[in-house]
Amino acid sequence: MFAYVARHPILDTDKNVYAYELLFRDGRKNCFPDIKPDEATSKIITASHLTLGLEDIACHKTSFINFHKETLINGFPTMLDPESVVVEIVDTVPSDSSLVGACKQIKDMGYKLALDDHNFDPRWDAFLPYVDIIKVDTLRSDLDTIARNLPKFQQAKVKLVAEKVETYEDFNCYRDMGFDYFQGFFFSKPEVIRQRNLPTSKLALLELLQESSNSEFSFERVNAIFERDVGLSYMLLRFINNPTINKRYKISSLRHALNYLGELELKKFISILALANMGEDKPIELLHLSLVRAKFCELVSVARKDKDNPPKGFLVGLFSLLDALLDQEMSSLVGKLPIDDEIRAALCGTEGRLKSYLGLAKAFESANWLALIKLSGQLELSQKMLHGLFNEAIVWGNGIRQTISPHFPNTKVRN
Repeated sequence: MFAYVARHPILDTDKNVYAYELLFRDGRKNCFPDIKPDEATSKIITASHLTLGLEDIACHKTSFINFHKETLINGFPTMLDPESVVVEIVDTVPSDSSLVGACKQIKDMGYKLALDDHNFDPRWDAFLPYVDIIKVDTLRSDLDTIARNLPKFQQAKVKLVAEKVETYEDFNCYRDMGFDYFQGFFFSKPEVIRQRNLPTSKLALLELLQESSNSEFSFERVNAIFERDVGLSYMLLRFINNPTINKRYKISSLRHALNYLGELELKKFISILALANMGEDKPIELLHLSLVRAKFCELVSVARKDKDNPPKGFLVGLFSLLDALLDQEMSSLVGKLPIDDEIRAALCGTEGRLKSYLGLAKAFESANWLALIKLSGQLELSQKMLHGLFNEAIVWGNGIRQTISPHFPNTKVRN
């Protein structure tokens, strides 16, 4: 069942990832699948849809999972690890005594509970003794209503999540009001449209980008650039010795590393390095999202039997959040980079295969299953295969994130 899932990050006040909310394709409102009570746990866990564990999907962060009334009463949350899961109660469930009793039982077993889409309706007051987290739908309540109700929860030491936060202005507003966590795609949009130069001090990176975009790729010139920069050389060796990339050999020399990677993989690595340095003052989740998009778009391109060099699917996914990384409009930004015209067009929204690949990635991120069905039909790719490719991209992105994360502020451990 875990193959049919999207994930939404939940960030803390420092914009580090605290958790991911997992949205399942099967079930009402993307809840945990509403299966029959008499199905054994072992049968559920070994179901044919299972391709990843929760730890892989959530990058070893806390998982928020929506449960409907029946699955709560039948104790399905108890098949999951209470140390890594928050049981989320959706706002559409009937708030009767049987559900209150189920929540008390689940709470007594060591699980954390959250109320989803809370709008301060008094009918939920009976659940407050058992709730650790309240998620406030910021679009359903005005600021005055939110401000008036927050002290009650803060005094009860309930953690507060602001949902549907779509701009940095909103993030700053709700952070100042006292919210602990934030959910929404504000971090993936430009904070302020302002002039910001590309990191021209990173001369070696810009040289590498230029070399990787040349039609005639030169290992000699690339090797010479790496040899001039100890930091880049270290990153190359760290990258290639990651088990996600290389499970068989230990690489110790630059030229060995370059030859082992080969032209296509080296071009991808150069692009990742450039992107990581461009976004060094941004939340690492933004880079992580770029990595997952890059790998997924590349896998879709391979499935479609595209023969691109440089790998255009990978690059369009990787650079799809440049506007948020550099706080500039994409249309003016892409003209400053040595990238292919087809990639540039897709990033600016021009219809075509690359834009469709990117659209598939966005459909997974937002749990927009209707868009996924439509695009998979247009591209003549099975939905089951696409789910598998997206899971593969998540695992790859997790591995690369672990490689480059020492160069970013440490993310908070879950509590």
